[in-house]
Parts: sequence; structure tokens; C-alpha cells
Amino acid sequence: MHHELDWFIAIAEAENLTAAGEQVRVSQPTLSRFVGRLEVDLGVELFDRRGRRLVLNRFGQVYLERARRARVQLDTARREIEELRRPTRGAVRLAFLHSFGVLLVPDLIRGFRDANPGARFTLTQDAAATVVDHVVNGDADLAIVSPRPMRTDMAWHPIAEQTLALVVPRSHRFAGRVTIGLAEAADEEFIVMERGFGMRRIFDELCAAADIAPTITFESAELATITGLVGAGLGIGVVPVDDPGPRRGVAPDVALIPLSGESREIGLTWFRPRPLPEASERFREFVVRRSATP
Repeated sequence: MHHELDWFIAIAEAENLTAAGEQVRVSQPTLSRFVGRLEVDLGVELFDRRGRRLVLNRFGQVYLERARRARVQLDTARREIEELRRPTRGAVRLAFLHSFGVLLVPDLIRGFRDANPGARFTLTQDAAATVVDHVVNGDADLAIVSPRPMRTDMAWHPIAEQTLALVVPRSHRFAGRVTIGLAEAADEEFIVMERGFGMRRIFDELCAAADIAPTITFESAELATITGLVGAGLGIGVVPVDDPGPRRGVAPDVALIPLSGESREIGLTWFRPRPLPEASERFREFVVRRSATP
């Protein structure tokens, strides 16, 4: 189909079968038979014959306009299919936790696209367990998560670390502390993430290590909601922060007190049994190199 569009456009522009044939590398008799078949199919003549010249008539002008549009559409389709077929030109399919969509992921994508201007991404945000499932099921190639997946078939490369802090109301008895141990807050009411989220698993592991059974009053799917509820005086929580401190709360009515020696490791993960497409492999290599840079 595509080559016949090229033939017709060449004939219309050259107004001569021999000249058009040289352009598209097809013999004059073949082009003559092609024009005859096309006109029979359409039920009208497309050209006025003037000696050796073939001049488009009004029917031919309509067909030429549509033929040019169709060729553009087919060329576009070919490029899109080629991008899908050739992984080096495909999209990086990346899944990540909601909290990483504010700074970490945009920063990584910006850095990668600086070196690869044509890079495209398909992004998915979800809870940690679901993000890992996306990779295992093949809906994503890579994921940025915390904590490290417990599955042994998931590869892992640490890329960053965040301090964990107790978030309390500004008027709370702990608000002036520089650091604190979680065991000191054993009698407090906690606002935590729902099960399935990475921070919930981390919170449960911290409580087990501190040998406390926390009183949980609210569960949320958003870290920002935890902070908001804490600010309203409804409990305290544990959140990851990049710049903790009692006077550096993420909201004016809360304070953040770093938990002594506690942090969460953030990493890039992928499914070991399945090779990465080239676009995602290049992004993986970029993230690994970047994380190794002091």
C-alpha cells in the first residue's frame, strides 16, 4: 500500500510515467498498469492525457491530497512501531512510591534526559507491595522503593537514604528534643501508613526492634495526611525526611525529631529472571552510576 502511494504521488508530481519510474525505480509499463487499475477501482479517470504528460484532473487532485495525508500517517505509524520494536527507542517503564514523586524521581528523570534528550517514560505510582507486583507482572521494568523487597527474585541497588523522624505536634513534650528513641514514645497514640505501604513495614519493624506494641489510632495512604493529623493533635507518627530537626517541620504546627540511628534505604529494583529492555537498562545504569558518585 505504501509503495503504491509513492507511485501515485511521483506520477502526479512528474506528470510523466518514465520520469516517475526513474524516481521510484519502477518500470514505465508497471506504472501504466498501476494507473489503469487504480482508475478502474475508483470508477473515474484521475489524469488528463496530453501526449506523454499525465495531468491531474479534479478527481486526481482529491486523490493526491488524500494520498499525501495517508503517506504521512503511515510514516508516523512506521516510526511508532519501530520505537516499540526497538527497545533503545522505547519508553522506560518506571514504578515508584508516591512520596518519591516530589523530588527523587523528577530529579533522576531530569538528569537522565539531560544526557538522553529523546528518552520517554511511562510512570506508575503506588504502594510498595503493589509497585513490586507491577515489576514482577511485567507492567513496569524498574521500581524505586523502600524498604528492600523481601522476594529473592528481585534485584536491588541502594541509591539513597533518608533519616526517619518522629513527627509530633509543635506543643508536644518531645518537640524540643534533638533526637529520640522510639521506645520513649511507647505510650503514645500513633498515626501510621496502611498495610502494604513501605513505611508501614518499616514502622512495624522499628516497633518490633524496640519491643513495643504501639497503639494505632489512624491508618492512612498518604504521608502528608499523617503529618496533617499529627498537626491537628490526633497522635504522633514516624516519617522519612531529608532535613529533619525540631524547627524544620514539614508543616508549621509539627516538629520532626530524628530517631536515633534510624533511616530508610531507598533502592532501585527489577525482576531478575527477565532481561531489561535496552531503554530501561540504560536508565538502570545511569541511576547506579549516579548513586556511586560522592
